[in-house]
Amino acid sequence: MAPLTVLASSAIGCHFLAYAQTDARTVAATAPEMAAPTRSPSSPSGYFPLADVHRGLHGVAYTVFEGTQPEAMQVEILGVLRNALGPDRDMILARLQGSKPEYTGVVAGMSGSPVYIDGKLLGALSYRIGQFTKEPIAGITPIQQMLGVRDLGDNSASGELVAAVMPQTSGLPRDAMAARDTDIHPIDTPLSLSGFSPQALEPFRDRLKAAGLTAIDGVGGGSPTTKQPEPLVPGSAVSALLVTGDLEMAATCTVTYIDDKNLLACGHPITQSGAVSMPMTKAEVVATLASPFNAFKIVNTTELAGAFNQDRASAIRGTLGETATLIPVTIMINGGNASRTIHFGVIDDPQMTPLLVLLSTYEALLESNRYGAQMSYRIRGEIATNSGQKVNIDSLDAPTEQMPAAIAAAISVGDSFSRVYANRTRTLKIASVSLHIDANPGNNSLEIESAATTKPIARAGETVRIDAIVRPYHQAARHVEVPVALPASLPAGQVRVVLSGASELDRMLQSPTPPQQGLDEQAIITQLNSAHVNDALYATILAPGAQAALDGKTLGTLPISMVNVLEPLRNSHKMTLNGESAVLAATVPLEGMVSGQQVVTIEVE
Repeated sequence: MAPLTVLASSAIGCHFLAYAQTDARTVAATAPEMAAPTRSPSSPSGYFPLADVHRGLHGVAYTVFEGTQPEAMQVEILGVLRNALGPDRDMILARLQGSKPEYTGVVAGMSGSPVYIDGKLLGALSYRIGQFTKEPIAGITPIQQMLGVRDLGDNSASGELVAAVMPQTSGLPRDAMAARDTDIHPIDTPLSLSGFSPQALEPFRDRLKAAGLTAIDGVGGGSPTTKQPEPLVPGSAVSALLVTGDLEMAATCTVTYIDDKNLLACGHPITQSGAVSMPMTKAEVVATLASPFNAFKIVNTTELAGAFNQDRASAIRGTLGETATLIPVTIMINGGNASRTIHFGVIDDPQMTPLLVLLSTYEALLESNRYGAQMSYRIRGEIATNSGQKVNIDSLDAPTEQMPAAIAAAISVGDSFSRVYANRTRTLKIASVSLHIDANPGNNSLEIESAATTKPIARAGETVRIDAIVRPYHQAARHVEVPVALPASLPAGQVRVVLSGASELDRMLQSPTPPQQGLDEQAIITQLNSAHVNDALYATILAPGAQAALDGKTLGTLPISMVNVLEPLRNSHKMTLNGESAVLAATVPLEGMVSGQQVVTIEVE
């Protein structure tokens, strides 16, 4: 996922310092404060021309510091940075003045705050400079650039490029990259979470931060059914719901522009995804927390106001009264004597949805953790598409030395979802996700320690007994008898039998796909549904003869004539071919997650 952080070049950084430092005189003239506007200009005469912006102008910006009423703060224009954010994308540099902005600094959630000069709309506060600046200096996105987002057609996939602003890091020495104090960044978007514990958030905080979202756990929340009689006006707080229902994630910024149909907010993207569908709610600012490192607004979301449908480089656009389309998720949890069902919806967004599903599943697993860290999880469920196809999920996850079971289980679900959802060939829509989780106390894992056969020499077609020793976690070792039927077609010579768990077996059966090709969505669904459950011990014969992997399916022990027919597909990277075939010979169900691998060699007469 590309981060939303926007970095200035070193030349721009020096340009900024020149603006900030060349004039140390106290500003004598200040713009008079005025009441917050209730609607935006309806004609070009109501917008301040970018061509007329110069150093020394004074204006007024509006944002909510507490409650729902926008408050005025004075703005001193420092200059215009031409093409600072990309070709033909200028940024206006300004210093905020007044007791509140000088105390709080530039605050996460302030992006989108409208700026007026002489009563005309100039643009939106949207960028901050560095991390530890002593003055509240911010970048303004000109309103002319934002109006281009308003004028895009519904669900438009064209128009303004979302990814026009990318970090300029290539070629920088390591020490320079570590100390870019003059970088220009989009003002962070505070992400309020309701129903999420700090423990669930911690493993994924950096990934959210990389997307420009400042996760605020334990404070903020709200509900889209809570009434808020105050109307949305320029300067109001507004939230985009990424997850809504029994769990909620809301990204909040400020309204810049509003008319009878649409509003524009933020002055920069949230998800970088272009056409989107996210519920849009009003919001109440509970408090604004000042911090030299990370100042942010604590927010409660309130009633639904419509839906955001465009997320572009210069603004996000919402349509009043519109209904967003979400992916419904149901997670049923059975933990000991208690059961609970969680219902929520997640946005359908290529960048964010896999992470949101992963994080929400992890939170649901922690909900069931009544017995401490030593828990194991059995997850069954399905991912349904709009065509009626389903991806089956069946996994047992136990703690390992590498990670707790809850994270491993969430990653397992997230990986299945991502492979269907995020692949480049996807045309199907995800209709729903449903999971049933059984949480069991203890570490339900087994490791294969050794294996041997009592008959190292056998004939083709004969059944050979292999004695495997498996060790459950903190328990005595167990002997497991595995009967292996040798195929009658095996030629004389040595043959290897691999005893393993499901992950090792699937790696043998599902040869890696060339990265330049990848699987299409139908092949991915086929491959996922053919995966083996991981609470069984498998005996696999590595037999002579080619094995092909094609469209998510495995074809074993192929004759030479068939290999010759398939060779063109191999040359075009649509197929992988191995010199020997993995033939599943025996499956022994066990009560635990099986890991490890042992190889037994048998001489075939």
